Amino acid sequence: LEYIRCMLDSKPLRKCAEECGLHLETSFRWRHRFLALPSALKASKLEGIIEADETLFPYSEKGSKRMTRQPRKRGVKAKKRGRSKDDWVPVLTVRDRAKSTYEAVVPSVTSEALHQELAGKLEKDSVLCSDGYKPYIALSEKNDLIHKRLDVAGGIKVIDKVFHIQNVNAYHSRLKAWIKRFHGVATKYLEHYL
Repeated sequence: LEYIRCMLDSKPLRKCAEECGLHLETSFRWRHRFLALPSALKASKLEGIIEADETLFPYSEKGSKRMTRQPRKRGVKAKKRGRSKDDWVPVLTVRDRAKSTYEAVVPSVTSEALHQELAGKLEKDSVLCSDGYKPYIALSEKNDLIHKRLDVAGGIKVIDKVFHIQNVNAYHSRLKAWIKRFHGVATKYLEHYL
């Protein structure tokens, strides 16, 4: 119970191990066991007004003894512009207005990846609100969803005072603030922190 309190306070592994009188490796194993539990609670069905968006986390091999790439120095620009899979890991978040949430680390945000990840989870005739990213258009067509496409860059953030993606964006903000308290998370364990 004390360890869970430490973890919820987002204390680093070493601090949790020290406070609970555990070995560092035990602290690591316990953290990932506890973090794996909520993944079973992901929404299996989303309905009504559904908001979908993705956020990007930096690719990280934190804690790895053998890195597959050169270490990245702070302040150094990325190798490629935009959403390079060498530098960024997309996390898909889909949430309905009843606050049922489905999150997943996806290799890339393509229509195939979205369809595979969300197969059977979206109720027909629901309304999908998303930004103008093309894979969401294909997703709504494949799943018989009404699509409300927001053009945030063009200044359209809300349609008919009801359709927006502000809940998902707020969720992303809270998620990033929580993960920031851990000073970054290795990409291979990112799914556990969602």
